[in-house]
Amino acid sequence: MAESAKHGAGEGSTIDLEGASTRLEGLGPEEILVWATETFAPDAILTCSFQHDGVVLAHMLTSIAPWTPIVFLETGFHFAETLAYRDEIVARYGLNLREMRAATPREEFARVHGLDLYKRDPDLCCRIHKVEPLRAALEGMRCWINGRRRDQAATRGGLGVVERYDGGIHKVNPLATWTAADTYRYMQKHSIPEHPLFEKGYASIGCAPCTRPILAGEDERAGRWSGTGKTECGIHTFLNPANDKAS
Repeated sequence: MAESAKHGAGEGSTIDLEGASTRLEGLGPEEILVWATETFAPDAILTCSFQHDGVVLAHMLTSIAPWTPIVFLETGFHFAETLAYRDEIVARYGLNLREMRAATPREEFARVHGLDLYKRDPDLCCRIHKVEPLRAALEGMRCWINGRRRDQAATRGGLGVVERYDGGIHKVNPLATWTAADTYRYMQKHSIPEHPLFEKGYASIGCAPCTRPILAGEDERAGRWSGTGKTECGIHTFLNPANDKAS
């Protein structure tokens, strides 16, 4: 049995966060996923914007815990290539896709805010189309699996493998210690199709109006909200870290 599985089932309400973090740090992503899904089943989701890291985790889950909902935040501003790639991956691997949208219908949003809100107030645009739909998806959940890596940007250098937030939400980052090269190797090994924008210089792909290809020497996420000073959409910053050692 994998080291992760030995400490899995039944820990959900009494996790020693420091101990779990230490134990998981030396494990591979698949072992971390076993731990997360056994510990928190059935209250776990994976968020996936159908960039390569999320796709790799979704692929791993097909053989570990295929019941896991794969949450996609449909903002209405994605590249057409992203939506086509999403459909291809979902069909190919039979993912349990759960699509979340803003509570405000698009027509009303356009009337109240205008479809160019991303230019005038990108934080509000992200809050409406990403943060609030994710908040709804997390209701009743105890585990949020996501594809962040430490090497993606300087702001993610201290990323833990497992983190706890107020409300009993545990964010699990199975790829924290991986690099972009590790993700690419996994995709090649398993013949997973690549996002069609990857070859055009896009390294971190979000909404079309707010994403550009990166330049040589730039951080992977430099193409997001370029020139605005904004570095996160808000889904990874709206929760407050818990101060306790167990929950």
